Amino acid sequence: MNVTYDPHTDTLSIEFAPGPVAESDEDKPGVVLDYDAAGHLVGLEILDASKRITDPASVNLRVAV
Repeated sequence: MNVTYDPHTDTLSIEFAPGPVAESDEDKPGVVLDYDAAGHLVGLEILDASKRITDPASVNLRVAV
């Protein structure tokens, strides 16, 4: 999984799986879901991220055990 924040476009992107995106849907305004050819969710983009997330340049990962 890769997480990228681009301050120039103010976009937060989360890539769940590598590979080409076959289809993208804007689920809610400013939230884009990316799917592969088999229909699996492979990515998520949040547009205008600084308006939706407190600190889009900071990422915390917690793994439940």
